[in-house]
Amino acid sequence: MTALISGIIVIALIVAVLFAALKVLREYERGVVFRLGRLIREPRGPGLIFLIPVLDRMVRIDLRTVTLTVPPQEVITRDNVPVRVNAVAYFRVVDPVAAVVEVEKFLVATSQIAQTTLRSTLGQHNLDELLSERDKINVILQRIIDDQTAPWGVKVSNVEVKDVEIPTSMQRAMARQAEAERERRAKVIAAEGEFQASQKLADAAQVMAEHPVSVQLRYLQTMLEMSSERTSTVIFPIPIDLIAHLKGLGSE
Repeated sequence: MTALISGIIVIALIVAVLFAALKVLREYERGVVFRLGRLIREPRGPGLIFLIPVLDRMVRIDLRTVTLTVPPQEVITRDNVPVRVNAVAYFRVVDPVAAVVEVEKFLVATSQIAQTTLRSTLGQHNLDELLSERDKINVILQRIIDDQTAPWGVKVSNVEVKDVEIPTSMQRAMARQAEAERERRAKVIAAEGEFQASQKLADAAQVMAEHPVSVQLRYLQTMLEMSSERTSTVIFPIPIDLIAHLKGLGSE
């Protein structure tokens, strides 16, 4: 009986040792191994990994792209407008060893760098640039954050500014400005229409001055239009040259 119990204990110890010594890393995982505290430079994986029990310790690193939501930040733009901005950053680990050795908790460090960069970079731009040149600002943010996280083995592939919250008073001011701009454009268009109409009238007057018979034709056309209207009152204009002709007949 004692031999059976001893055999079970030995088998259990062997299983425990094998369980501690054998690790399986997925395709998107790498293992950074430390042996007695010393780094083994080449990361392990993917697949089955053998570790020396007690002597080796492994840190798993995920190589997939991480979506990092940057919390809303209070930013004062270059034209002294307070705004609240949040963003999202996409990054992944390209050097597992550096991500473990060079920085403690690279995810937290990348988040802090993204927050400080967001505040400092957006503070150098006007509100109009922040609203209209979003793509340009995204590229600047990505380059700055990537340069700072590169020593940690982290590659920032993209940064997107998501929402820009503007104070209510500033929203009302921008709405009034947009309305004033629309009114200005409407007045300019109306003025251009009046100018073009006056040019056409001037051209018509010049044609009539050069060809007096056109006045008579216009007169007859006006009489035709008046006759088609259903009205009890008709204003019948008499041309001045006709009156002058009748005066000439009376004097004879």
